[in-house]
Amino acid sequence: MQYRTLGRTGIRVSEIGMGCEGFVGKSYEQVLALVDRMESGGVSCIDLYTSNPEVRSNLGHALRGRREKFVLQAHLCSVWKDGQYKRTRSIAEVREGFADQLQRLETDHVEIGMIHYVDSMADWETVLGGDVMRYARELKAAGAIGCIGLSSHNPEVALAAVNTGLVDVLMFSVNPCYDLQPASEDVEELWAEKNYRNHLVNMDPQRQALYETCQRLGVGITVMKAFGGGDLLSETLSPAGKALTPYQCLHYALTRPAVASVMCGARTPEELETSIAYEDAPECEKDYAAALAALPKISWQGHCMYCGHCAPCPRGIDVAAVTKFLNLSLAQGSVPETVREHYALLPNRAAACIACGACEKRCPFGVSVIENMRRAAAMFGA
Repeated sequence: MQYRTLGRTGIRVSEIGMGCEGFVGKSYEQVLALVDRMESGGVSCIDLYTSNPEVRSNLGHALRGRREKFVLQAHLCSVWKDGQYKRTRSIAEVREGFADQLQRLETDHVEIGMIHYVDSMADWETVLGGDVMRYARELKAAGAIGCIGLSSHNPEVALAAVNTGLVDVLMFSVNPCYDLQPASEDVEELWAEKNYRNHLVNMDPQRQALYETCQRLGVGITVMKAFGGGDLLSETLSPAGKALTPYQCLHYALTRPAVASVMCGARTPEELETSIAYEDAPECEKDYAAALAALPKISWQGHCMYCGHCAPCPRGIDVAAVTKFLNLSLAQGSVPETVREHYALLPNRAAACIACGACEKRCPFGVSVIENMRRAAAMFGA
């Protein structure tokens, strides 16, 4: 298992994380078996959006004696009322729900306190200026949560949140289809069939700006819906018009800027095994570039996907890395100090480009690599 640092938090998380759907409706013995396999496979990060008390209790019991081996991303504002899940902004319910969560998980803290499901600007303003954010900051100061997170499907809301500097971790829906959709307060729009009837071209600029801003500000991203709820794995259900594999979806998410871990919704031990096996899969099975370039309803023409097909460069330039640093700086309008430092550490930089064009011939997306290297050399001075 490979591990990544979750932005500026310093927390190390496994690339492959575990969504909590797999624990729902399971007996304690089944939950224990899943946690055992997570531990043996090195899966360390668990998302806990569900407020189901049985899930919380079963997981707390299963974590006995090994709590320190796992990073818990537990959600504030997700509570259990009248036998069902409820999203709330009532501070009394939020406090009661979090206390219940800690008790059932048999712990006195969680690593990530995730403000749950903020998809409208009005809701974000309520959270930001109200009791919920004050409570989250109170919990962080007391050590009951290690850092403050926010979950959203809306890039406009997410961007506003990370720009405040209050949010350390963003849980966001990342996959090749959702990345083409503009901001909306209605999460159903992300996979509405009507939005995929025309030929879609290139990533929504707000989504790209979001990922790049998170990278620049040190906000770590944990990914939800990497498989589009499973739709992307089915040729008949995929809005792209063609199925992708689990490895391709995972690799796509993990190559976006700022992404640290993908919360895989494994509902069976077999699905968990498939996600864990990504770590040992050959690069040819992870490669999403050829698949994306051949999708009948979508085109990323001229858009760098950081897929690495441009390699090898005869001068040893890591073209994908240089392009990512270039895009981060262009989005900012200047070169952030952290980006300049990371660029300076590259053994071979853009100025070494001899404009041979070998990379452009290999690029599935028709990116003007030579022009990007010229711009990078001018921007970074080397």
